[in-house]
Formats: sequence, C-alpha cells, structure tokens
Amino acid sequence: MSAARAIGLLLGVAADGVIGDPKRGRPVAGIARVARVLESKLPADRRLAGAVHAGGLAGGAVLLGVAAERLGRRGPVSQALATAVTTWAVLGGAGLAQDGTALARDLEEGELQQARETLAHLDPRTTDSLDLRALSRASVEAVAQNTSDVVVAPLFWGAVAGAPGLIGARTVSLLRRLLGHRSRPFGWFAARLDDVVSLAPTRFAALLTTIAAPVVGGSAGGAWRAWRRDTIAHPAPNEGRVEAAFAGALEIRLGGRTVYPHGVEELPVLGDGRNPDAGHVTRAVELSRVVGWLAGASTAVLATLTALRRR
Repeated sequence: MSAARAIGLLLGVAADGVIGDPKRGRPVAGIARVARVLESKLPADRRLAGAVHAGGLAGGAVLLGVAAERLGRRGPVSQALATAVTTWAVLGGAGLAQDGTALARDLEEGELQQARETLAHLDPRTTDSLDLRALSRASVEAVAQNTSDVVVAPLFWGAVAGAPGLIGARTVSLLRRLLGHRSRPFGWFAARLDDVVSLAPTRFAALLTTIAAPVVGGSAGGAWRAWRRDTIAHPAPNEGRVEAAFAGALEIRLGGRTVYPHGVEELPVLGDGRNPDAGHVTRAVELSRVVGWLAGASTAVLATLTALRRR
C-alpha cells in the first residue's frame, strides 16, 4: 500500500494536465457555493460566526476525504484510483495556467479590462484602477501565490495525510480567498487556519521554485536570495515567500503598495530586478508548470517515505 498513494498522486497530477479544468465539474466549485450561501446567513461582524463557518466547512471537507480514503482500502489499485480522482478533483494547476496565459495575452494586446476581470478571480486585491505595469506585477504575484495554494499545498498534505489532506488543504485556501483578510472579523479564523496549513507548503513551494528556475532560463541564486532576504519584513508568516522566489527567479521586482477591499497595504519589495511586463507573466506561468511537476514527483516520494515510516 505504500506505493499506491504515490501512484495516485502522480496520476492525479497527470489528469489535471491532460483533462484540464472543467470549472463547474470539480467539487471545489461546490464547496465555494456552499461557503457563500452559509456566509450570507451568518453575522459578518462576529469572529465566532466566522470560526464556526470556516471550521465546519474545513471539517466537513476532511470527513469527505476520510470517506474517499476508506473507499480505497480494499486494495492498492482502489487506493491509487481513489487518490488519483481526489487529487484531480482538488488541483488547480491547469486552471491556473489557463488564466495566467489569458492574462499574459490580454496584457500583450492591451485588453486591460479583461485582464482586470481575470485577475479578480485569482487574487483578492482591488483591480479596477490597475494600469499595465501594476497588472503585470499583480499577475505574476497571483500566479506565484496560487501555485502554492492550489498545487503545492494540496499535494504536500495529500502525501502526508492522503485524501483528507488533499481536500482539507484545498478547502482552507479556498476559504481564505472567499472570506477575505484577517482584519475582517468573519474571515479572521479562516486566515489563521490557512496560516497554519500553509506554513510548510509555502516554504516547500519556494524551494521548488528555486530548483525550477534554471529550467525556464531563470536564476536559482536570485530566487534563493530574494526568498531568504526579502520576506523577513512581511507582516504575514507565509505570504510573500513564493512571490519572492518567483521575483528572484525571473529577475524582476514585485511587492510594494497594494490596494485591497479592506484598505491599502505597503508590502515589502521582493526582488531587485526590473518591473515586470506581459512577457514575465508568460514566464511565470511556465515556472508555475515546472514547480507543479516537481511538486508531483517530490510529494510522491514523500508519500512513499511517510507510508514506510508508519509501518
């Protein structure tokens, strides 16, 4: 059984790349709809309500993963298939690549309003007033952060905890995206929960970005330096780690003044290169793909080692 989970993770990663992202066909879309309906019925200014909302949905997602895990206990083939289906169901690598490619194309063609609308699906910042340079910067940051949130984090926790880890990690990142910033009472618990769940995966994603950088003509040394140097001053424990690695890898500058619905934040400057343009968004998508492949292979190894250690 030690190899079944690893094989399932690899099959799920392959399915995400081959089948793509039928946006309405994955359970993630259903979880998002349920989260919005329940949020509308609870007081938005209460931390306890937000904790019940996020905790209940995350716990329900984990229980759904437990059910999927039990279905796979009939044998190694069934376990591999159950893990593969669950992995495909929660991964967002194909959808991220599709949106990132669309962003790069729209920026190249000057279709800024369309780029703003696409970016709004990937990132919680306010996009209405962003110009070409700001959109390019925000697009690279969104691709980087989502690489960690919708690819690396689910695979990491899937390797450690199987289907419950896969679904649970994806649900927590989704809730963080839907419920907003930690300064909002209702979203405070979801943000803190995501801080805990993402603690290891964000650093793992930054490390994979450093390794992957030369594959897309980037700088591994630059990725390492920016990651280790520029995120010290970031106000959040995880945010900025992967963006800094992407900035160093692509030899560009990210971070700085960012406008969110809750207000303006002056974030640390990440990297020390030039300001990004549409071409850097395309390279960021390529880097994201390579990081996803490395994450699939490395988490398969991690799953095997974890299963052997438990024997």
